[in-house]
Amino acid sequence: MNMKLSPTWIRDFVALPVDDHRLAEDLTSIGIAVEGISGGGDSTVFEMEIGTNRPDAMNHYGVAREASAFYDVPLKLISPKLTSAAKAASTARSGGTIEVVPFPITIEEANLCPRFTARVVRGVKIRPSPANVVQRLGLLDQRPINNAVDATNYTLWEIGKPTHVFDLDLLEGGKIIVRRARDGETLKTLDGVERKLTTEDLVVADGRKPVGLAGVMGGFDTMITDKTRNILIESAWWDPAMVRKMSRRHGIHTDASHRFERGADYESTVLSCDRVAELILQSGGGELVGDVVDVVAKRIDQAPVALHLAEVRRILGEELGTNEILGILKRLGFESVPEPGEEAEFTVHIPSWRLDVEREIDLIEEIARLHGYDKFANKLPAFSGAVIDQPDQAKDQKLRSLLLALGYNEAVSLSFISHEDAAKFSPMPAIELANPISDEASVMRNSIVPGILGMVAYNLNRGSDNVRLFEAGPVWEASGPKAMELKRVCMGATGSAVAASVNQGARPLSFFDLKGDMETLLEAFECDALCYDSNAAEYYHPGRSARAVMDGATVAQFGQIDPEKAARKLRQDVWLGEIFLDRLYTHSLRQVRYQALPRYPAVERDFSMVFGDAVGFEKIQQAVMGLGIAELRSFVPVEIFRGGAVPAGKYSILLRATLQSGERTLREDEVAQWSGKIINALEGLGGMLRAS
Repeated sequence: MNMKLSPTWIRDFVALPVDDHRLAEDLTSIGIAVEGISGGGDSTVFEMEIGTNRPDAMNHYGVAREASAFYDVPLKLISPKLTSAAKAASTARSGGTIEVVPFPITIEEANLCPRFTARVVRGVKIRPSPANVVQRLGLLDQRPINNAVDATNYTLWEIGKPTHVFDLDLLEGGKIIVRRARDGETLKTLDGVERKLTTEDLVVADGRKPVGLAGVMGGFDTMITDKTRNILIESAWWDPAMVRKMSRRHGIHTDASHRFERGADYESTVLSCDRVAELILQSGGGELVGDVVDVVAKRIDQAPVALHLAEVRRILGEELGTNEILGILKRLGFESVPEPGEEAEFTVHIPSWRLDVEREIDLIEEIARLHGYDKFANKLPAFSGAVIDQPDQAKDQKLRSLLLALGYNEAVSLSFISHEDAAKFSPMPAIELANPISDEASVMRNSIVPGILGMVAYNLNRGSDNVRLFEAGPVWEASGPKAMELKRVCMGATGSAVAASVNQGARPLSFFDLKGDMETLLEAFECDALCYDSNAAEYYHPGRSARAVMDGATVAQFGQIDPEKAARKLRQDVWLGEIFLDRLYTHSLRQVRYQALPRYPAVERDFSMVFGDAVGFEKIQQAVMGLGIAELRSFVPVEIFRGGAVPAGKYSILLRATLQSGERTLREDEVAQWSGKIINALEGLGGMLRAS
C-alpha cells in the first residue's frame, strides 16, 4: 500500500539513534520500503510502500516497532490516561451479550465479529481539532473534519486500528446489535449513498435499523455533527473475508476496509477505543460513562509455530547464534519457549498483530530480514539430485543477452492485472482470481504490456526521462475449462535514441529505432521468410506500428503506444515491442556460418519508381524477391520523395539492387535481362518508371 508517514510521529514512540535519511534506508533494508522523502524538519514525510501482508506496519506505531527491533532500542507503550465518572466494570459473558451500564451490545455473528469494544462519552463539545492533530493529519493528506472524527483518523494512523464514532442520541432502541442485514434493508453510508443490503452483508445496527456497514463505512444518519453532545466509540474485529466481499460488492474501498481485509490486531480494540476517548476528552471535554464495554464472543488465538534452529541454519546457509535468533524474535514481539528435551527446538508464540506469520519459514524470513540480507555470504545452495534440461534455455539466454546489449534493463512486474487491462491488451480471456487482493490485480495477466507500461510510467514520474526496460515471463489465458501458460517478452522504451553531446543534440526515439531492435532480436532465429506489415494491435498508433510475420506466423508486434487507447497518462512518447515466444521458439537459433569473401565484383542497379501510397515496401520486396534471381544479393530502398512533380497520393522511391555471382564476373546482357524482370515486376504492382 502506498502511504505517507511522518518520521517525527514515529519518534514519539522510539528514541532513534539516526537521522531521517538513514532511518529511511534502514527501514527499506528490512522490507518496510521508503520510496521517497519530502519536506523537512517536523514536516518531513516518508513516501512508504507497505506490503499487503503487513497491515501491522501501515501506521506510525507499527513502523516504530520495526525500528525498535532493528536498532534494539526500547519501544514506548501507548497508555491512554482516562478518568471515568462511574467505575462499574463491564465484562463479557459467554454468548456474546452484555447488558450492564453503560450500553448493551449483542453479537449475533460470533465468527464474523469475535470482538466488539465500545465506550460512551457524554457532554462533548464538537469543535475543530487542535493544531497538532490537524498538522499531523495534513502531512498524510487527511482532511480534518471535527475533533471527534479526527480522533478516529488520528488513532488509525497512529496505531493502525480503525474505529468509529456514533452520535449516541441518534441510536434508537438503546442498544447495539451486530447482525446480518435483512433483505430489503437500506443504509445511507457516510458518502451519502443509499445502499441496498442483503443477507450477505454484516451490519452494526441499533434497536431498529442498520447504522454501519461492518468494517467498511459508518452510517450517515448517526454521524457526528455540530449538534452532537454524546458519543459512542466503537472498535471491533471483523472477519477479513467478509469485509473484502462487502467492500467489492458495494464498490467501497476505505482506509478501514483496507486494513480489516488484511487482518487487524485482535487485541487492540480496547487500546484503540481508549485512545480515541482520550483525544476526544482532551479536545472537546465531557466525561466517560462507566468503563469500557468489551464483548468477546469468540477468542482468536494464533497457533504457535515450532522453530528448529537447524532448519534456520539450513535455509539461511549461515551459522547464526541461538542468542541472536531468539533475540531477533523477542525484539519483534515473538515469545520463544524451549521444548523439553529438545535442545534446538522452540515453540514460538505469535503476537496478535502479526497474522501473516503462520509457518516456520515465516519465522525464518523474520530472522533473515532483521539480521540483514546484506550480511549473508554469496554462495550457491547445497544441491543433490538430477539436473533438469530446459529446452528453451539457449534461446532465452540469447534473447536476454541481445536485449541487454541493446541497452534494455530487465524488470519484473506483478503477475496480476485488472479486468480492464486484460480486455484492452489481449483478445484472449483472462483467468479470474478467486480471492484478489484488489480490483487492480483481479485476474492473471494475459499480457505483459500493462506491467511494462506501469514500470515505464513509474520511472517517468520520478524524473527518469530515458527508460529502456524489458520483461520475460509467462502469461495465462483461459482456454475452455483449462488454462494455457505462454511465454512472452515485452520491451518498453522512451526518451532519446542518441544522448546530447557537444557535437550533436539529442535525437528522440523513433519507430525505426524500435524496428531496428526488433530486427536484431528476430534475426537470431532461422526462418525462410520474415516480413513486416501494419497489422499491429489497436492500442498502438496506426502508422507508427508494425507486426512481424515469420514463415506465416505472427511472432511480434511493436510501435508507439496510443495513450488514449491504452488508458494511460504518459508525459512523453512510449514505444513497446512484444514477442510471442511460443511461436518464435518453433524456429531454431541461427547458426553462425563461414562464407568466403566474393572474388568477383558486384553490380548495382538503381530503379526510380513512382507508386501509390497503398503500395508499401513489403509488397515491392516480395514481388522482386519472388523472381527467384539467384544472383540478387540485396534489394533495398535508398530514398523516398513526396511532393513536387509527384502527384498527391503517390510517392517516388529509389530502389537499389545488388547482383553478384560467386563463380564468375556478370555480363552486361545478364544484368540488363534481370533489370528488365525487376522493372516488369514493379510495374505489375502499379509502379511507373520515373524518367531520369
